[in-house]
Amino acid sequence: MEIKKWKLLGSEYLFRRPWLTARRDRLQLPDGTIHPEYYVLEYPTWVNIIAITSDGQFLMVEQYRHGLGEVLTELVAGCVEDGETALDGAKRELFEETGYAGGQWELLTVLSPNASANNNLSYSFIATGVEKTGTQHLDSTEDIRVRLFTRDELKDMLMRDEIKQATMAAPLWKYFALNP
Repeated sequence: MEIKKWKLLGSEYLFRRPWLTARRDRLQLPDGTIHPEYYVLEYPTWVNIIAITSDGQFLMVEQYRHGLGEVLTELVAGCVEDGETALDGAKRELFEETGYAGGQWELLTVLSPNASANNNLSYSFIATGVEKTGTQHLDSTEDIRVRLFTRDELKDMLMRDEIKQATMAAPLWKYFALNP
């Protein structure tokens, strides 16, 4: 049996903000059922970076995440700005949040943060051989501590579920699977 797309009958924007837009769609399912309220969150493209220094340390950040009410250890990450490519956004975010730059860059994976309700994608890059070339340039809402971890320390954190953000844990697992 073939899975069919749902038919969009109408959309209404509930609010629009720079980092989040909420939309209510009216849909018709393939069997004719009308779904009057399906909510979609529109976000900009996200990026995150598995940044590895020239001496093999993994560059991570710690910051407070209000959704969970916890300080989390994460990959460097952020939103792609208008006119930027995902790679340009990733390089900018790495420098702004950590003061590190350079190295060799490659795309590791592209994931949907939540395909049922979000419309954006998250691009994960590997940057090897990055070096500290400056200082942090944080936004007024950012309070970020830069941390360096060994490969084993980071793998242990993954095993203990200490990397909470799914769009960051998944690329890290893929990286370690490809680089045992």
